[in-house]
Amino acid sequence: MSNYKPTANNRFEDDIQRTYEKLMGLHFGRRSKSGLNREMFVMFTKFSIVGEADSPYVDVEVYKDALPLLNNLDTWVRYALAEFRDLRSSYAKTAFRLLKGFRTTGYAFLSKEDFFELLDIPKSYWKKSGDIDRYVIKPIKEELTPLFRGLAIRKKYGKGRGKPVIGYSFTWKPEKKGANDFSQGELQDERQKLFNIQHNSELTEQEKWRATDKVKGLPLGSTEKQALADKQAEHDKKIRDQARQEALAELRKGFGNNA
Repeated sequence: MSNYKPTANNRFEDDIQRTYEKLMGLHFGRRSKSGLNREMFVMFTKFSIVGEADSPYVDVEVYKDALPLLNNLDTWVRYALAEFRDLRSSYAKTAFRLLKGFRTTGYAFLSKEDFFELLDIPKSYWKKSGDIDRYVIKPIKEELTPLFRGLAIRKKYGKGRGKPVIGYSFTWKPEKKGANDFSQGELQDERQKLFNIQHNSELTEQEKWRATDKVKGLPLGSTEKQALADKQAEHDKKIRDQARQEALAELRKGFGNNA
């Protein structure tokens, strides 16, 4: 799932061990409302890689007092990790997680302040609407349209001078609560993504081409190049057909005069 590609001199188990060493360094804390009582702890207390060489597995031990953080969640978000893994833009990744929290409602609204903070947008973009559209909104549209049918992103404007942007709304076709949003097979997944792209009226032709390239894993510009080549071939065929019809008309006219 992680598309793991080991280097020539590293075994998979060695890389896993280094990852777990970093995880064991993560610590959590909590304090009382008064701030007088405080506690620090680690989430994971033990990792064991065991088994035979051809079928190893991992045992993970969680600190018992941390179990409520994993098991007693009031709210939680479900999504396919493979879909998240394949996203390229960090803005698209963050937006994907946020929107999946509203997957059964098909609507989410973020104030401008929350949008900038949650997506960690550089302050240099804050007053440049063009930069927001080009470097934030555009990659979100191109990468999430295949995953959210009918995705539309709208700016919300306030009142007063210049009608400033006060937030961003996201709408899409809501998922059913019991919907299976995991892989249906590589071909079916790709077919569904391409359908979502082609039937989204919010994307320009160029954005549809780029989105298609990303879904198919092609170099950006490949679909556009092929589409333009097909249009040129269709245009050339029309010109040839028209010239042929005109030539035939002239021949018929000539035969008619001879008669």
